[in-house]
Amino acid sequence: MDSGAADRRPVRRAVRRCGRAASVAARAAFCIGVPALIAQRTAQPFVFPSLGPTIFLVLHSPTARAARPRNILLGHLVSALAGYAALCASGLTGARPDLAHPDGRRVAAVMLALALTCGAMTFDGFAHPPGGATTLIVALGLLRTPWQLTVLMASVAATAALLTALRRLPAAGPASRAARRRRRPGPSTEPAAAAADGPAPGFSPAARER
Repeated sequence: MDSGAADRRPVRRAVRRCGRAASVAARAAFCIGVPALIAQRTAQPFVFPSLGPTIFLVLHSPTARAARPRNILLGHLVSALAGYAALCASGLTGARPDLAHPDGRRVAAVMLALALTCGAMTFDGFAHPPGGATTLIVALGLLRTPWQLTVLMASVAATAALLTALRRLPAAGPASRAARRRRRPGPSTEPAAAAADGPAPGFSPAARER
């Protein structure tokens, strides 16, 4: 092997990694920037912490089951409902959040919320790990009213739509490139299959000789 070519391989790998990282970073900024701008314009909580892990998961591992749109939507929905159920059970639906001084009811709320979330996502098979952050956001009272939860889910749906649209663009990671290779049609095997099946019905060597 040419020593010059071998010396250039680490440089090429570094360039590819830099390009991949820049692509993921740009897409992540775009996906979080859209709900952030909507929040700025509407004064509604369209941007919240658990959107970040969702965006990273989809951009970094787009072929993972947890990154599917169904998992994103159902995972956040179940997480938000579990958090709200925990607030109702502990009587904290009207209480303001106090992260520095949680009382016993708040401790019970976060325990119940995360237990319900993990159990539901495991049981029904639509796991989406960032939902664990969503349920704590609700159980801690950061977003706690039905209207705020509606806005939360609208933001999740919009972000999932953005991520789905970005999947149609050139991929940025090794997993995406592998998925493209799997979708790429291979060489046709129809002639070989036809030959293996033998002559067509009604065909005989005698007919060929005539």
